[in-house]
Amino acid sequence: MIAVVFSGSRFADWRLAEKGKIITGFRTMGINPYLHDERFILQLLNKNNSLINYAERIRRIYFFGAGSSSRDRKEKIAVVLGRFFRNAKVQVDSDAKASAISTFGDGKGLIGILGSGANAAYFTGRRTLDNAYGLGYILADEGSANWIGRILLKSFLNETIPADLREKFVARYPLDRKIILDKVYHQANPALFLTSFADFVLENRRHRFIKKTIYRGFKLYFETYLVPLKKQYPSATVNFTGSVAAGYEEWLREVADRYDIQIGTVIKEPIHNLLKYYLNKN
Repeated sequence: MIAVVFSGSRFADWRLAEKGKIITGFRTMGINPYLHDERFILQLLNKNNSLINYAERIRRIYFFGAGSSSRDRKEKIAVVLGRFFRNAKVQVDSDAKASAISTFGDGKGLIGILGSGANAAYFTGRRTLDNAYGLGYILADEGSANWIGRILLKSFLNETIPADLREKFVARYPLDRKIILDKVYHQANPALFLTSFADFVLENRRHRFIKKTIYRGFKLYFETYLVPLKKQYPSATVNFTGSVAAGYEEWLREVADRYDIQIGTVIKEPIHNLLKYYLNKN
């Protein structure tokens, strides 16, 4: 049996398969070595009955996640998974590689990620090349759900949000200045709080303020990530994954055209194609 896992900061999608067939699929809270220690991850695994029931049968685990790019963070995840799945060989890599595999397979190209966070990389067909991106929710993530959440909250606190949108926001969320600042600066996992407004933003996507914010985020994303990469790899195809990329695909392609960048495949969740890829490998 194999387990294929794709984890963002909010959620982790799991698929367990055996002899070419899916045994079960489910979602847990996201697993990010930046945000979670080994004890927390083990507790999370031990709360899931499917994982407990199948743990002894799993022989290979392919885990891909946000924050799992450096050697030490990969090792951190591998050690925890190895303790829980004692009979399994564990492979850990970044969400960028998972996104690349899910859209390119073994082919080459530029992969963009716009989901809870934001990133981009060149994929050689075997690995994603190192770059200066992936700075996280405080220093980067332009155009992502986290970034959009920050802009929304800032405009709410500064009272620059349009009155009609403010009314909808207040009716939906029991938040005030004190609660927001406490969640952002004092409570654990502020990135999860910032991305928690994604559904509200999507529901109000046609509001002028929301649309303007998303366009602004996409422009920052292209100027920060893809324009420099395109200069290095001018003939490379550009594919995207992530909830923001898929949810606002029409606008993403429109902004891309302004920078003379053609977008190929856009998918929301890499897990489906990842599973197909590794079922063919086993």
